Amino acid sequence: MKLLNKKKSKKRDLLELSDPEKIQMIKKAKQELRETITEAKLWHALLEAGNVAVNGNLVYNEKQQLNGLFLENSL
Repeated sequence: MKLLNKKKSKKRDLLELSDPEKIQMIKKAKQELRETITEAKLWHALLEAGNVAVNGNLVYNEKQQLNGLFLENSL
């Protein structure tokens, strides 16, 4: 859970930033929100599924705790 592990970031006043900095900050925030939503959807899907297998290998079982999952390509 990315947001829970994240340290508090410094607060910045958008009114004091230049336009390129504002655009960059907004793009970064949008990307982080997309990643958080994707992660939440993945966890929701795992909770609904009993067993999840990828290429025949069991990666999730409802009776065992999931230790980690790595996705090389973003969704």
